[in-house]
Amino acid sequence: MNTPPVRRLLSWYGDDLTGSTDAMEALTLAGLSSVLFLDPATPAQLRRFAHCQAIGLAGTSRSQTPEWMDAHLPDAFAWLRGLGADVCHYKVCSTFDSSPAIGSIGRALEIGQRSFGQMRIPIIVGVPQLRRYTFFGHLHAGFRDEVHRIDRHPVMACHPVTPMAESDLRRHLARQTRMPVDLLDWQHLSGLDAAGFQALPTGADGEARGLLIDVIDQATQSAAGRAVWWLSQERGSPLVIGSSGVEYGLVPVWRQAGLLAPAAAAPPVGAVERIAVVSGSCSATTARQIRWAGEHGYALVPIDARSLASATDAAGEEDRVYREALQALNTGNSVIAYSALGPDHLAPIGAPTGPDSGPHVLGSRIGRLLRRLVAAAGLRRVVIAGGDTSSHALRELDVTALTVALPLPQSPGSPLCRAHSASPVTDGLEVALKGGQIGADDYFERIRLGSASH
Repeated sequence: MNTPPVRRLLSWYGDDLTGSTDAMEALTLAGLSSVLFLDPATPAQLRRFAHCQAIGLAGTSRSQTPEWMDAHLPDAFAWLRGLGADVCHYKVCSTFDSSPAIGSIGRALEIGQRSFGQMRIPIIVGVPQLRRYTFFGHLHAGFRDEVHRIDRHPVMACHPVTPMAESDLRRHLARQTRMPVDLLDWQHLSGLDAAGFQALPTGADGEARGLLIDVIDQATQSAAGRAVWWLSQERGSPLVIGSSGVEYGLVPVWRQAGLLAPAAAAPPVGAVERIAVVSGSCSATTARQIRWAGEHGYALVPIDARSLASATDAAGEEDRVYREALQALNTGNSVIAYSALGPDHLAPIGAPTGPDSGPHVLGSRIGRLLRRLVAAAGLRRVVIAGGDTSSHALRELDVTALTVALPLPQSPGSPLCRAHSASPVTDGLEVALKGGQIGADDYFERIRLGSASH
């Protein structure tokens, strides 16, 4: 007997997999039943998850060109719109890293506007839960014990593909779109009441506009959520662009409206003897996590990224890494196969300019390597590190959908998920998709132990 469908409060498109699961974790922590599909779901698949109040679609647009977006995003938006959710969220990373050539948020803004016919599109980037803040339109992000303006951030200012050289997000977007973007700053937002929401402009002279909304703390986050909900319910404008701050902002609104059941504690998942981690991340944060794991008994197997991404050397390199990793697993050790230890070790394999580019090929082959290890070692739990890597690697595991198995509220952004697949090899597999900047040094061991703290 099928469960009767419930009101769908939200649908979302994640521009990469780690961002997609970040949003799903925020929803799950709030008690919202959620599922993330890797491709538009069939009617039968939707019926299986008819109880879910939020439905997501994992994408790869963060590492794609504007031409790719023109070809693929309209269909994705059409599918999401057809779900009939109150709010539709185009999910981007809270570091907002993007460029006119790769992962253009401005192009997504234009395509979303055409798809929804919406004249005022809110943009929410700040997420205090992740130590991301927008202050008078400028983005700041935490790194270790400090908070930096994004153009002075030790990692994001020198990102190898989409470095953030501008902290003013309206100026940043102006390089990607001609659509005007207004600012609702934190001072005006904090005092906004129902009458103020009524006065929100909808675009001058019939011109579509973005509305960047400051978020500096949980109070402004909740106010931003009220603005998004009001635009959705009163103006028929469901589309919003932004980070998981969108979900964190909407949850108090939904709870006050009686649309959410009380959040239940996640059932424990327990520890496993060993895990396999594959990493295409070049983040300094991931490098520290890999080194910490190596100092605590994990076997470390370096991947020659240029060889694995090449047409001639890939098979030999994949086999070498597979043999070394499987040997470690067979002796009872957890293993990490990695292509870089921070940005200084990044191999020059090119920019992600198409499906056959080096980074995309590397991600897919890392996923194929992981599938072989899962099948040969009978693994129950794995980790894929790197946002772009995750997007391409997970598809090699024949996964149809993900649900949250264990939220990590002390390390938000990369929960442990449960895979749903037609393949017996990967159906039920527990997988964490870790963004480059996410997690404490002992993140991998926390995942092995199935614990939010260690």
